Amino acid sequence: MNFLEKLLDDREFQWRTLGDLGSFIRGSGIQKSDFTESGAGCIHYGQIHTHYGTWATKTKSCIGHEFAARLRKAYSGDLVIATTSEDDDAVAKAVAWLGNEEVAVSTDAYIYRHTINPKYMSYFFQTEIFQSQKKPYITGTKVRRISGDSLAKIQIPIPCPENPKKSLEIQTEIVRILDTFTELTVVLTVELTARRKQYNHYRDQLLSFKDGVVEWKTLGYLAENLDSMRKPITSGLRDPGDIPYYGASGIVDYVKDYIFAGDYLLVSEDGANLLARNTPIAFSISGKSWVNNHVHVLKFKTYAERKYVEFYLNSIDLTPYISGAAQPKLNKRNLESISIPNLLPKDKERIVAILDKFDALTNSITEGLPREIALRQRQYEYYRDLLLSFPKPASEMSIESAEK
Repeated sequence: MNFLEKLLDDREFQWRTLGDLGSFIRGSGIQKSDFTESGAGCIHYGQIHTHYGTWATKTKSCIGHEFAARLRKAYSGDLVIATTSEDDDAVAKAVAWLGNEEVAVSTDAYIYRHTINPKYMSYFFQTEIFQSQKKPYITGTKVRRISGDSLAKIQIPIPCPENPKKSLEIQTEIVRILDTFTELTVVLTVELTARRKQYNHYRDQLLSFKDGVVEWKTLGYLAENLDSMRKPITSGLRDPGDIPYYGASGIVDYVKDYIFAGDYLLVSEDGANLLARNTPIAFSISGKSWVNNHVHVLKFKTYAERKYVEFYLNSIDLTPYISGAAQPKLNKRNLESISIPNLLPKDKERIVAILDKFDALTNSITEGLPREIALRQRQYEYYRDLLLSFPKPASEMSIESAEK
């Protein structure tokens, strides 16, 4: 007997449509330009994708009270569902509103009012079962949408439908288990943020130098530029393989052949990340590789030289060296003109040794907190899908087989 069977204790469950269990209410018109510093809470559909998790008790934005009074609102226990996105996976992203105050909800979102445990419902919206059910109902080309009428047709498993009290108890227990996993991930993420802040502090201290204290050399003097060896290949012409194919922000594909073999420092040549700095613009690679023309290729004499320059480039503001606003670019001439504090080899080795340890703890995907967070996320997804993956009744499976 598996965990789910023990939890159900041989009680029945039933697949019910969302339309049977509640009602969908379209949100009202709220633009980001309507946001105010204080006032009534509101949820904009775009924020559901980026600013909210499974549930929320506080809104990220406010609007004026008079404006809010004219709009449709979500109450505690309602689900707020974003129905529009450019990405299919983000269509029908849901957050359970659990705050004490009512909140206004924007157009391109639905308020789903129901009698189910709101977190149970929100967790279900993340499962593969839900994702597979919604796909046939998504419409549009660039902008993808799903309607309230379509959402109403999606089915959700309800344990012990004949006993509402027992049903809510089981839903609550499933939510408690899943909350345990998500809370652990939140704690680890907070710890990771603190460690990254600490890492940035020590990195900036180690790499801050005053004029006249150290010798400064241009990057063109310290490194050999191998940009002339780069060869871009369009996606349709790449032969699949196991050699990493690098672009401005890292690996973009794997190919059959290689043009580099060794240790190099890659530095982004163009792209929005040059200004946004969401990911490092300088990153080391080793072994066989293929590199396109969106990233510079630099070669150094030693490991310490390469890593020292990598750390330094990722710590400074490169805006003075970047041209273009709509299409930011760090061209070869500007790259090679960047001034680098040229320490003695032993001092570079000391700094690299310290920062390598911090980097492993904060940024490495194979060790440290990021690895732990990734493992906990996979564990959470496994148990989420297990706890919310009830088999369909034999009668329904027979109908599906006949339709196929």
